[in-house]
Amino acid sequence: MRYDLTPETRALGYKLLTATVTPRPIGWVTSVSPEGIINAAPYSFFNVMGDAPPVVALGIMDRPDGSLKDTARNILSARDFVVNLVSRELAEAMNVTCINAPPEVSEIDVAKLETLPGVHVSAPRIARAPVSIECVLQQVVETGPAQRLLIGEVKAIHIADAYLLNPERGHVDAPALNLIARMHGAGWYAHAPDMFELERPVYANPKD
Repeated sequence: MRYDLTPETRALGYKLLTATVTPRPIGWVTSVSPEGIINAAPYSFFNVMGDAPPVVALGIMDRPDGSLKDTARNILSARDFVVNLVSRELAEAMNVTCINAPPEVSEIDVAKLETLPGVHVSAPRIARAPVSIECVLQQVVETGPAQRLLIGEVKAIHIADAYLLNPERGHVDAPALNLIARMHGAGWYAHAPDMFELERPVYANPKD
């Protein structure tokens, strides 16, 4: 079956993409509104997109009524944000922050989460997150009339000491982070998937 995607098939395209491009890492984004309200919301249209400079990207769509989501509005205003990664232990709290709270209500308070101040950014990080990534907005790419790609340059990465095997060399105990990922459907997530290792091949020229 081939599905040709057009503006008229937007809902179908979203369903197909989110059901097949899995698992997707979850960026649990904290940001601050112009009024000083801390917002927290998870996004699975998220990933690392380079290392020179180090950048991450967030794909954020508008609300059905065409207005900006709080996260997008805050980042465009403050020009910074923090991406917190979600461990299995924090999954339920992350889910609470999906709530459709009005802008004047902090999801941090609703989920009873503690935060720590950012070093390079105005946005705080979630204290219990195993990894938090401080970002400064680098550029905004309008990818459609109701969606945009927010690219952030990474200024600092906070990793809880318990997950570092060798802090000086940056060796992380990645399995111990116990991260979850987004899957298909409205509420499906992946946790602790089976892993396997493949050695990357090196091309050998027969003339050598």
